Amino acid sequence: MSPQQEGTFCVHTTGSRPKLVVSPDGRGVVSHAGSRLLADLADATGLTGSFANALHQLRPRGTGHDPGRVAVDLAVMLADGGEAIADLALLRDQREVFGPVASTPTAWRVLADIDTTTLAALRTARAAAREIAWLQAAETRRGIPISCAGGRDLPGLVLDLDATLVTCHSEKEQAAATYKHGFGFHPLLCFLDNTGEALAGLLRPGNAGANTASDHITVLDAALAQIPDAHRHGTDILIRTHSAGGAKAFLTHLRNLRAQGIQTFFSVGHPVTEPVRRAIRTLPDRIWHPAVEQDGSMRGSAEVAELTGMIDLTGYPDGTRIIVRRERPHPGAQLSLFDLDEGMRHQVFLTDTPITGGGGSIQHLEVRHRAHARVEDRIRCGKATGFDRFPSRLFHVNAAWLELSLTAIDLLAWTRTLLLDGELATAEPKKLRYRLLHAAARITRGGRRLHLRIAATWPWRHELANAFACLAALPRPAT
Repeated sequence: MSPQQEGTFCVHTTGSRPKLVVSPDGRGVVSHAGSRLLADLADATGLTGSFANALHQLRPRGTGHDPGRVAVDLAVMLADGGEAIADLALLRDQREVFGPVASTPTAWRVLADIDTTTLAALRTARAAAREIAWLQAAETRRGIPISCAGGRDLPGLVLDLDATLVTCHSEKEQAAATYKHGFGFHPLLCFLDNTGEALAGLLRPGNAGANTASDHITVLDAALAQIPDAHRHGTDILIRTHSAGGAKAFLTHLRNLRAQGIQTFFSVGHPVTEPVRRAIRTLPDRIWHPAVEQDGSMRGSAEVAELTGMIDLTGYPDGTRIIVRRERPHPGAQLSLFDLDEGMRHQVFLTDTPITGGGGSIQHLEVRHRAHARVEDRIRCGKATGFDRFPSRLFHVNAAWLELSLTAIDLLAWTRTLLLDGELATAEPKKLRYRLLHAAARITRGGRRLHLRIAATWPWRHELANAFACLAALPRPAT
């Protein structure tokens, strides 16, 4: 074989597929070209500049790669589907598209240098970029999308808190045994249901309590700090959690936030305790009302009723209501002995949404609470965007990695909100990567400009090109 033929292989195909000769010598071809959209969006929202300011002390004598730019490149890599720091090679080896990208050791050093002070600065930088992104949405689109439940729009903002387990396959600092007999971390997260943005996250040991009120307060306060002032004050903010967030101390903290001008309401799960069971058994059939689906239609074999006044709610905020849903169990549902006796599955939640003032019927309040299940999809997508694998043995490095993973989720959310229409405006990361971010293109030069030419046969070429056009039209923050 001649030197020119080394690395060239013939691929024999069957059927009507053409025969190919494969060689690793292409020029001017780039893959994952759509991910440049994320990098440019980070610039357009001021995220790159804010990260640079937050991490400027990590740059020795002003030389080498800007740590803020390194952090943004890591977030872009995670949004693109990368799983490890070494995956920065995809960006680094396509310099014509992504510019100079730090080496893997340099990226490691940046992560290792992020302590609690710089981590707080990164969170402040994320909040500053979020404010710009929301202003851009207000100027170019219809603003922040409205959350929906039961076929109705929900006023204001909806924040969903939930924890998840992340398995570790090696010894890591503060990793511990979990309640499901695994080993790893138990982060607590908060997502904005309106857009899918990841507002806040707290990395915790695997044995951290699911219903720890102090952790819920920490994450909620961090999430509220991410919301721009114009929306944090004067806008109704609904906080939803499973029963793990039903601690009295947490709900009292929510109510006390109103004294700061933050109009918070809650809808949190509640365990089916013995007093609740007794109350359910005494409810006459006429008290039960048909439940509804998320599209507003009737939900078969499901009913809701209010237990307020039948359960002692001493210690909960004034105006707390308790509502129960019963439903024929689906195959495979985990049932308690009480559910087995009754032949129905019961779920209970607390809310302080008042009866008057347009709060809605108990059917609406129940379907609104059930929409909290969407947070499980947010977490699933988040795990595919970085926080399913933590790269270091050191806890503070993994905490920084979690923050960059949340940043990556934000970049994808802002892409949907600011740049996309139709089904792509609500697409999950997997679909965005398959259709847009991983598109192939060619680099050409002409008229003293660099051209990124998306493949003319790519099915979503027009959507990607239009997204770049929308990006170019975004109003830029004053500098």
